[in-house]
Amino acid sequence: MSGLPHSPHALVTGGGRGIGRAIAAALVQAGATVTVLGRNAATLEETVSAGAAHFVAIADVSDEASLKAAIAEASARQPIDILIANAGSAESAPFSKSDSALFARMMDVNFMGVVHAISAVLPGMKDRPYGRIVAIASTAGLKGYAYVSAYTAAKHAVVGLVRSLAIEMAGSGVTVNAVCPGFTDTDLVAGSIENIMKKTGRSREQAIAELAKHNPQGRLISPQQVADAVLWLCGEGAGAITGQAIAIAGGEI
Repeated sequence: MSGLPHSPHALVTGGGRGIGRAIAAALVQAGATVTVLGRNAATLEETVSAGAAHFVAIADVSDEASLKAAIAEASARQPIDILIANAGSAESAPFSKSDSALFARMMDVNFMGVVHAISAVLPGMKDRPYGRIVAIASTAGLKGYAYVSAYTAAKHAVVGLVRSLAIEMAGSGVTVNAVCPGFTDTDLVAGSIENIMKKTGRSREQAIAELAKHNPQGRLISPQQVADAVLWLCGEGAGAITGQAIAIAGGEI
């Protein structure tokens, strides 16, 4: 497997924790210059201090103007060759209690956040011989789950965007892919675990087991396993891999 081209600039949204931070660290180790973007300056600065990134950009991905300004500033430092659209959030509720505001929140962060980020980097990226866009979707972009219809709809939208944009970009050096993790050992899933415990009275171990049972391997996915897949997609040897939605889920999909 060939690695990254010489010192590409990678931007990772939601790069201060969980999957985003693991991806940022893997890209740094592979020789990329990495900017992590998010809302929490302290978390992002700590990521840089720990050596998992080089630069920080502050923005909310659902705020198009703020995001584009932050990306323009990062691009001025060095053109962006790799976009990892990772930022996201999840809320659970039965469909009967999922109002339009819930659907709007899930679409704004999980889908429109990806759209805004791609729109900001693509004009400059497509004119160069190498570019990589990887959206961190979810197995919820490939199948349905009860009680997260809004989140699932948004992640399906991300996968559809990736498949369409990959065809548009096929004549360029830009590839567009999605990585779809199953339940992963992150702060986001920790919130789901707390929710299960609160609503069912189960212990933490039982709540984790409830999520892990979706994975035929019987465990949560690690952020590093997701990062390894992303790093492969960013390599020069993955130039023919585009329009894919790759499940990292222990055989669930």
